[in-house]
Amino acid sequence: MATEADTVTDADAMRRAVVLAARGLGRTSPNPVVGCVVLDSAGRPAGEGYHRRAGGPHAEVHALRAAGERARGGTAYVTLEPCDHTGRTGPCSRALLDAGVARVVYAVADPDPRAGGGARTLRAAGVAVERGLLAEEAEAGNVAWLTSVRLRRPHVTWKYAATLDGRSAAADATSRWITSAESRADVHRLRAEADAVVVGAGTARTDDPHLAVRGVPDAVQPLRVVVDTEGTAVRPGARILDGASATLVAVAEDADLRAAGHLPEVVRLPRAARGLDVPALLAALDARGVRSVLLEGGPALAGSFVAAGAVDRVIGYLAPVLLGAGPAALADAGIATLADALRLRMTETVRIGTDVRITAVPEVPATRPATRESAVTEPAVTASGATEPATRESATRESAVTEPPVTEPADPPESAAAESPVPGPAAEVAAAVRVPADGPATKER
Repeated sequence: MATEADTVTDADAMRRAVVLAARGLGRTSPNPVVGCVVLDSAGRPAGEGYHRRAGGPHAEVHALRAAGERARGGTAYVTLEPCDHTGRTGPCSRALLDAGVARVVYAVADPDPRAGGGARTLRAAGVAVERGLLAEEAEAGNVAWLTSVRLRRPHVTWKYAATLDGRSAAADATSRWITSAESRADVHRLRAEADAVVVGAGTARTDDPHLAVRGVPDAVQPLRVVVDTEGTAVRPGARILDGASATLVAVAEDADLRAAGHLPEVVRLPRAARGLDVPALLAALDARGVRSVLLEGGPALAGSFVAAGAVDRVIGYLAPVLLGAGPAALADAGIATLADALRLRMTETVRIGTDVRITAVPEVPATRPATRESAVTEPAVTASGATEPATRESATRESAVTEPPVTEPADPPESAAAESPVPGPAAEVAAAVRVPADGPATKER
């Protein structure tokens, strides 16, 4: 008979599932990150797992395999509603039924109508199903995938480094290095968790950036994207053209690329009043299966994304340095008066080396797909040439969605509980969602 010390509360089991899900950050795209914990019929830990890579077994399957026969009559805690469709793997709802699980508690409903419905199938088969436990924590850990499904565009994080007086470079354009080595290493962790890293033409010309991940074991390199209206910023021999990762150059539909045969892959996008159309760029990336973008471009590119309402998170590395002159971290974002300022809510402040890293999100998050209203701003330049890429099929839990999300009446959430033997207190959950305590995240696909 299980003693009170052996048993685990609902809340702590789900906290552990959230922590497990975070282990998949950057590894599972274009699929979501999902964690699962299975307790036996007496409420004791029986198995756990997380989705490790796209095309591989889902979290529920890993947890059920670990639990074996102990899953029968037990409870499964899942951060995302179990899928109910067959893609590269079978439906998790069926796996749970076959294992004889008596109760399923999930945090967030699957907003994809093609993959969702697992809760309905489980209920119809007599399984007790509850929704909403630790939904906020689970959403935070899966924000990139949820954004891509709900808004039909990638989740965008704007990363910048600046002095305390807000300068991203000195008056002579030198910027290496404003921040500490520790901050720069932390940026590689952000790259390792992103599907694409985006910079503008000015950054490509001035810095000759590499944009690949370094110092993160087993990292799958993100797509490197240069927004270059005329196709002239990426010169032959540029570091971004090495074989470390795929590179995509976004140019205007009418750009003359006859002299740009060295560019590996080009996507043509509509022009806007200034530069390229931001929503069109995000739509092109979404079509390639990109679910998360790390925006590392200069002030003008950042201003274009802010003006388009296409920044979902801001991560600023502030160094204890003063310059007094030089470019600001953010250029024109279409904000003329204080009343129109983009107000942010700080979610984390952390000391990184000698710097401070601040993470913030808009007080009013985006609630609709991006529309073609804003441009990617760049300095005017002359022309060059290359070929256009094929687009990649979009993805849900296995392939992307274009339909609006389905809604479902919420089940009563479970009550929070005290500490339990399951690892993963609130501090560990926060660390997993923001900065993994055990070092940089890695990914495999």
